[in-house]
Amino acid sequence: MPAKPNSEPAEALPPSIGEYLIQRLQDHGIADCFGIPGDYILSFYAMLEQSPINAIGCTREDCAGFAADAYARVNGMGALCVTYCVGGLSVCNSIAGAYAEKSPVVMITGSPGLRERIHNPLLHHMVRNFRTQYDVFEKLTVAGTELDDPQIAFREIDRVLAACQRYKRPVYIEIPRDMVHVRPEARPLYSNPIPPSDPRALDEAVEEAAARIEKARQPVLLLGVEIHRFGLQDLAIKLAEQAKIPIAATMLGKGVVAETHPLYMGLYEGGIGREEITRYVEASDCVVMLGTFMTDINLGIYTAELDIGDCIYATSEQLRIRHHHYRDVRLEDFMRRLVERGIKRTRPQPPAPTEWNREPFQLEPPAAVTITRLMRRIDEQLGDGTIVIADVGDALFASTELTTHNRTEFLAPAYYTSMGFAVPAALGAQTARPDARVLAIVGDGAFQMTGMELSTIVRRKLPVVVIVLNNGGYGTERLLHPGEFKFNDIHSWQYDKLPTVLNGGTGYLVRTEGEFDAALDAAWNDRSGPSILHVILDPSDKSRALAKLTEMMSKTVVQQ
Repeated sequence: MPAKPNSEPAEALPPSIGEYLIQRLQDHGIADCFGIPGDYILSFYAMLEQSPINAIGCTREDCAGFAADAYARVNGMGALCVTYCVGGLSVCNSIAGAYAEKSPVVMITGSPGLRERIHNPLLHHMVRNFRTQYDVFEKLTVAGTELDDPQIAFREIDRVLAACQRYKRPVYIEIPRDMVHVRPEARPLYSNPIPPSDPRALDEAVEEAAARIEKARQPVLLLGVEIHRFGLQDLAIKLAEQAKIPIAATMLGKGVVAETHPLYMGLYEGGIGREEITRYVEASDCVVMLGTFMTDINLGIYTAELDIGDCIYATSEQLRIRHHHYRDVRLEDFMRRLVERGIKRTRPQPPAPTEWNREPFQLEPPAAVTITRLMRRIDEQLGDGTIVIADVGDALFASTELTTHNRTEFLAPAYYTSMGFAVPAALGAQTARPDARVLAIVGDGAFQMTGMELSTIVRRKLPVVVIVLNNGGYGTERLLHPGEFKFNDIHSWQYDKLPTVLNGGTGYLVRTEGEFDAALDAAWNDRSGPSILHVILDPSDKSRALAKLTEMMSKTVVQQ
């Protein structure tokens, strides 16, 4: 006897697990998803492509991860979608970087169907057992789930996405391929609120912090990356302006506020930073560290001299005022209540190095390009709405001298320091902000790792400007372990010819300041597609920051 047709209207049917996941991604502001399809995720990919979410195919899974990471830093949350093990395990490094640097990325992956797993067959892509990939990513994400039970699938999706939003770290969602179209009987009911701050702990923390700031002789705000991740820039500025406290930022937090603000001093980098900023911060009797993580790079390879007894240390994970620990106090609540209470300082603040006047940049057209002069010229080009993305090495350290403006973003793997971030990150950032001017600065070594993601940028006609710094190898490592070693040398490419190979974009070969000036202007005015500036540098050229950094790090490297 044939089955009776379902009399219930189609629109009244509960969503499938795949449909619900797509809807919840959109609810969290995700309009684009990066990745590479594969057989265990094809059903979900087909559903994704038919949805309002834009599926962007990349050249490599790790590139998709970097793109999703940058998209998340700019947009608030990002996503990537890859197949089982050969795709998933390829993205481990990108997800690890997102975890280390607090970037909210949703990793979606397919896996063998539950019915296929009967009798434990040796299916392709499988490593050791069906749980291996899940176990790996349990160490690299803040929350994860395998959607293998229809009765709790909706709740699990909500739980994991809520964790991504709350902790600003990557999460993992695995879908067996025969679960994508399953329609659970239970209706979805989203409820996963973020626990509020403990009111008594919050009150006491605010009063102690305010009293410390008001009594201090020379308080300083030291802002970190979480101020950006949690959208707390306005609160930080209000606090600084209210109490007239000068501001510094960590390297990972560069660009967290406009560096043109009259209270902004610059980056605090311990012994590798500008001496006047280091002296002022370390002379402070009340360093208010907001959203700051004390990594070795942020601390200038542990040359920073900050006394814990003089610090107010507030992040999303802990709140410590001197030696007092306050539990269950959210960073946003703490900052807001400080502003609402009002900081009433009566003591005059010692003058801070907030105004440092550079000499006007004078172009020297015939001169060979150096990294320091190149950054000075780039600084002239930056404006409101620019997104600067720096890869690891002198691309990062030299670019810390750039000045971010009101809405200028600065993205860099400044803690995890994984090479190959910048080009795929440019894809993610430009996708998130189509109207922005995205500038990626990358060394030749890092470019050769992931630079062919430029192909996707060409395909999508994105007007990204990529500057390749060609010094013939790994410049930072040459300084870390000096000597006539060939392992730090790499084969030179004709990077400016890549647009011809990729069938799109414009390339420029640059050797002099005049050529760089002309190429940068041309690229900046070209919105038809990407531009790649191939800049030839002397192998021994280095920025001031890199010279200081490697001098300190090389002692440890050589000793080991």
